[in-house]
Amino acid sequence: MSDITLVLESVGRGEGKATEELFPLVYAELRRLATARMAQESAGHTLQPTALVHEAWLRLVNDKNRNWQNRWHFFAAATEVMRRILIDNARRKSRLKHGGGQHRLNIEDVEQAAATPDDQLLLVNDALEQMEKENPEYARIVALKFFSGLTNGEVAETLGISESTVERHWFNAKRWLFKKIRASV
Repeated sequence: MSDITLVLESVGRGEGKATEELFPLVYAELRRLATARMAQESAGHTLQPTALVHEAWLRLVNDKNRNWQNRWHFFAAATEVMRRILIDNARRKSRLKHGGGQHRLNIEDVEQAAATPDDQLLLVNDALEQMEKENPEYARIVALKFFSGLTNGEVAETLGISESTVERHWFNAKRWLFKKIRASV
């Protein structure tokens, strides 16, 4: 068992300083995930990777249901929290700057998240929330690739599946997202 998994078990048991021990063990990986995601954000984004990591950390440790089973489970939860932070930020900016208007999204833009403006990001997120209900495995892959900026290989390692399965599911998930987004605009 890894050091992270052992400390996560301590956190789950409610041991006093376990969360303090966990932060230095996971910080570098959280920072890498945040940096990869922030590099894909559109120009002029005000949220920095360090701020994203710290906000995600606060949400993670203040969550009452923080019983992470292993390293993968923790980083999947962290990825989801980061996604929610970015979506909340995009919603706030969309309301303030764009009057909440939405625009068409080209499916090719899903692959290249760097060019995705906030309102298009919201369209993807809304469709992703529907996907989570219908096909949670596709939704996990989309969240890890689109919102965390992981490669197919990194997604495969994180989810414990083959890279070819990730590629196949990513292809099908993009088709599904395109149909849902197209129907909503």
